[in-house]
Amino acid sequence: MNMAVSSLSRLTPEIERLRIVLEKFVIEKCQPAEHEYEAHMENRVGRDRWTIDAIPPCIERLKVEAKSLGLWNLFIPPHLLAHVPRGHAPSIPMSYREYGILCEVMGKSFLAPEACNCNAPDTGNMEVLLHFGTKLQKEKYLAPLLRGEIRSAFLMTEPDVASSDATNIETTLKKMKRPNGDVYYILNGTKWWSTGAMDPRCRLALVLARMDYSECDENNSTQGQRPHSAHTVVVVDMKNVEMVRPLKVMGYDDAPHGHAHVRLNNIRLTTDDLIIGEGSGFAVAQARLGAGRIHHCMRAIGMAVRCYDLMLERALTRKTFGKFLGEHGGCQEMIADSAADIDAARLLTLSCAEQMDLFGARTARDKIASIKFAVPNILSRVVDRAVQIHGGAGVHDDFPLARILVGMRTLRIADGPDAVHQRTVARIVRYRFMV
Repeated sequence: MNMAVSSLSRLTPEIERLRIVLEKFVIEKCQPAEHEYEAHMENRVGRDRWTIDAIPPCIERLKVEAKSLGLWNLFIPPHLLAHVPRGHAPSIPMSYREYGILCEVMGKSFLAPEACNCNAPDTGNMEVLLHFGTKLQKEKYLAPLLRGEIRSAFLMTEPDVASSDATNIETTLKKMKRPNGDVYYILNGTKWWSTGAMDPRCRLALVLARMDYSECDENNSTQGQRPHSAHTVVVVDMKNVEMVRPLKVMGYDDAPHGHAHVRLNNIRLTTDDLIIGEGSGFAVAQARLGAGRIHHCMRAIGMAVRCYDLMLERALTRKTFGKFLGEHGGCQEMIADSAADIDAARLLTLSCAEQMDLFGARTARDKIASIKFAVPNILSRVVDRAVQIHGGAGVHDDFPLARILVGMRTLRIADGPDAVHQRTVARIVRYRFMV
């Protein structure tokens, strides 16, 4: 192993012991429980897939064990520990890079992130509430999230506009004033691809909306403001959100968690429901994405490693034309290319995480954008090769390959499509070249 790899992959003895515990938990507990999870959901149809009874019992069992092993809330970064309520801090504080290494391990089972209370979009929402939440918001929503008792959603994407450009957002937060001067707000809009909103345990959503001052006497029009200063993030109780329909990702509904198309119909809010305040929405949204992209990419590497291991097992046990698959030149090229791709994705992401640890997310903005478009593309090739080597079995749900391939493809759109992040990198590179 070269020095670059050993430097970026280094862990303290204490964290390395935790990584070993996590690996054992994921392989011996979470992966076997996936069959129980699927069996629980298999005969549920329609609305029955989104009820509290649809939550597979294995989830709570795994949560209990993860807590007992010290694998709970590991995502919380050191700079937010001072805001964590007593009893909810991770067993060992970790940097973004160190936690990223553990994220790769969690990625080897789709149950592991939730089992460890390290699942999206809850982690990003918890970080927002830890950093910016009021005392009331923390008591009502953050505490039960940290305990793993409820779930949450983040509502940004809209069906009628290109939401990758946040200035297009049409959901409005209209500011109103009563005769006595008290302020309240009316939220209206439509969102979709609201991950987690279908979950019967989902109790809150963070919603990005555009300010509307048309009914307010004060001269505070959004016209003439900087484009992103017109947005606000609010906390909305899910009982006030209308569910239009569950959404499928290439045929998968991901029940009972899933994704939703929702309507926000004249939801009345107060200043207590704002995150930071009016006009801070874009800053809040960006604050939750930097670390989240590292988490996504490292979990994706874990998924790719699982596919790679299945690829090797297949190549060493199946024969064609008198030879094992792994003895054919074409298969050997797939194995070699996949090994290189996994190493490249891992190094790129850990390098980004280290930059965030050393200099902060703002300085690492180009690297964060780079991993967002590069890593899913790189790893999609690995998963696709694993599917190819498995033949017909690769596209059947006897193996996790097809589901993982869909997830990899979706990552190239989630949190902004590739083109947006490529644009960011190109603009930063151009600016540095010019100065």
